[in-house]
Amino acid sequence: MKPAAFDYVRAESMDEALAVLKQEGSDARILAGGMSFMAMLNMRLARPRVLVDIMRVAPLARMDEEKGALKIGAGVRQARLLASDGLAHAAPLIAKGLPFTGHAQTRSRGTVCGSIAHADPSAELPLCLVTLKGHVHLRSAKAARTVAAADFFTGMMATTKADDEMIEAVSFPTPRGDGTAFREIARRHGDFAIVACAAVVSNTGIRLGVGGVADMPVARDFPLLDGSALDDALNALAWELDARDDVHASARYRRELVRRIGRATIEEAQRCRA
Repeated sequence: MKPAAFDYVRAESMDEALAVLKQEGSDARILAGGMSFMAMLNMRLARPRVLVDIMRVAPLARMDEEKGALKIGAGVRQARLLASDGLAHAAPLIAKGLPFTGHAQTRSRGTVCGSIAHADPSAELPLCLVTLKGHVHLRSAKAARTVAAADFFTGMMATTKADDEMIEAVSFPTPRGDGTAFREIARRHGDFAIVACAAVVSNTGIRLGVGGVADMPVARDFPLLDGSALDDALNALAWELDARDDVHASARYRRELVRRIGRATIEEAQRCRA
């Protein structure tokens, strides 16, 4: 199939892009990398009247580390972030999770914020954002607001972004001294995860994020558990996520992956902290 007819606007400024969103509302969609969105257009799962290309808006291509967080603009491609100097030091969880995001070809076009906006529950970047307690920076023609990642995702490919808003940037906190790890199981490397786990271990506790099971990425905080206490906590989390059978895996298999991959990810993060 091919996309339904649409108008195309190549925005030269934020004001121009936001003006189109204000005028067209739900009939307009932002186009950045387009790695997921173009497939939806081709299958006519999305039928916008206007596409607003933001990749010529220079301020959106910025990456800055400020106030203990790495702030990434909507025009930053995944490959550029992965290749940036100091990423492993500033944001080690992102450095570990990004290589699982698609393939080199898709990362060369796909954007960081585009993955967040798409909100696939099996995607790696939304999972990292929730696990790190990151934020999404939204802007419309009339106002700007910042939303915590845990509040931004509301369900399967659903978010709190309004029709006249666009994601201007996302912020990944950059804590120092914590151990981090990322693991996932997929049919092939680069596919969306059947189950993905991201862990952050500090001196005071464990934070484990899980993707690919619930309708959105989920993160939970635990004290510094080990042994059977950790097994019990992971088992409770596996059942809490309400896994379902689909063409990729059974609910039972996903629950077992949460238990096993969750423990392995936490143990790796603990070793990194040490």
